Amino acid sequence: MAAAGASDAGFDTVLVVDFGAQYAQLIARRVRECHVYSEIVPHTMPVGEMLAKRPKAIILSGGPASVYAENAPPVSEGLLLTGVPTFGICYGHQVMVRELGGTVAQTGMSEFGRTMLSVAEEGTLLAGLPAEQTVWMSHGDAATAAPEGFTVTASTLGAPVAAMEDPARGLYGVQFHPEVLHTEHGQAVLRHFLYEAAGCRPNWTMLNIVEEQVAQVRERVGSARVICALSGGVDSAVAAALVQRAVGEQLTCVFVDHGLLRKGEAEQVQKDFVAATGVDLKVVDAERRFLDALAGVSDPEEKRKIIGREFIRVFEQAAREVVEAADAGGEPVEFLVQGTLYPDVVESGGGSGTANIKSHHNVGGLPDDLEFQLVEPLRALFKDEVRRVGEELGLPPEIVWRQPFPGPGLGIRIIGEVTAERLEILREADAIARAELTRAGLDRDIWQCPVVLLADVRSVGVQGDGRTYGHPIVLRPVSSEDAMTADWSRLPYDVLATISNRITNEVRAVNRVVLDVTSKPPGTIEWE
Repeated sequence: MAAAGASDAGFDTVLVVDFGAQYAQLIARRVRECHVYSEIVPHTMPVGEMLAKRPKAIILSGGPASVYAENAPPVSEGLLLTGVPTFGICYGHQVMVRELGGTVAQTGMSEFGRTMLSVAEEGTLLAGLPAEQTVWMSHGDAATAAPEGFTVTASTLGAPVAAMEDPARGLYGVQFHPEVLHTEHGQAVLRHFLYEAAGCRPNWTMLNIVEEQVAQVRERVGSARVICALSGGVDSAVAAALVQRAVGEQLTCVFVDHGLLRKGEAEQVQKDFVAATGVDLKVVDAERRFLDALAGVSDPEEKRKIIGREFIRVFEQAAREVVEAADAGGEPVEFLVQGTLYPDVVESGGGSGTANIKSHHNVGGLPDDLEFQLVEPLRALFKDEVRRVGEELGLPPEIVWRQPFPGPGLGIRIIGEVTAERLEILREADAIARAELTRAGLDRDIWQCPVVLLADVRSVGVQGDGRTYGHPIVLRPVSSEDAMTADWSRLPYDVLATISNRITNEVRAVNRVVLDVTSKPPGTIEWE
């Protein structure tokens, strides 16, 4: 999603300069929660290119480096002299201090996690907030002296300059992380910067997103034909509905039944989405193809890449069939729509300096010889924003509020080789868990609940007075806002007991159900 011309569209743009932080996108998300558009750019972008985007404000993100390390990422030359209000967070704060003549050093007192902040002077950022407040810190270095012209407004035991500002030059900095929920007044600090310091207008809405993306897709696609990789999940459904609004009958949705879906899912996709949109839907039965390609494969990364490759090969064939079915002289299929979200891009190594945590089948898993140009209208959005776009487009709640389900499907919820028999075991267990969570009214209280089959593990059990040697099933209920961080959901014991009893009674190959109580980090939401 590009911000060029944002002010012409009637809303302001904030640039988040990424210094390699895993959570730069969380800053962008918090800015958007203030109804101000934000866009992430790499720290290597020249200042001229940043200013060409006409930013109303700039935020410098955190990062893993020390500002005085030999390979520390620098701030772009002249960035702090543009007059655009600029806010440094953590590493961004320290690089601002160092660049403008202050001092940053190792104080011998690192701070990680909840820390008490003492406010000496409210200034702009801390106006109206308590004199003592809890913030979230994550630093080994600290600013020990602010640059000339700055007022130090707050400190902690390990950070003498925990907050500073120079309103005359429009420069602000904090050592703590206001974007993290554990900073109790973090969102207020961001609002103060955006509204009071930078004068941003809180008028960016989901309608803006829809209108902007419809216009961009229409201009880019022209009269060409488009196919959409429809999985039935909210991401691909919203992407398809948005593109359909832009190009209408030029879009054909292709639903690949790869045999890795949950129970009843293929039928639900065909019924609900077509009924809601009236879109032209082509269904491809590719179960045998995917199972053959996955035979003997247990490595998670290899499975993801195989699934990504086979998806594209199926779509290429589907595109040829769409052209063949069209009238003579019809336009070729040039574009492939995908429901890629920003967290997919970040975890696949697409952020500036971020680590490749795992390849998402629609990002890092795509083959090099892709025949299509990709259209990814949701690439800069988070899941909650996608849901709001779906509502704006008029999609029904059954689609908009469907819990996330990975593109590789159950293929990455089987630990070990994927076989038809193992898929059937997992489908039955998953269907039971979903039914009981729905019965308990918990569907919107949890982000999702992956059900995982430990196919290469056997455990001893006793059923019907006899010894069994069955598979364990793992329940992974999690709560999250954007899938970048998550905590395990504290489900009621009676619900867990019912799920466990039903699975072990009704799925004969399973004799044990376990609960995953790991947060993210350190564990990802999916096991593979």
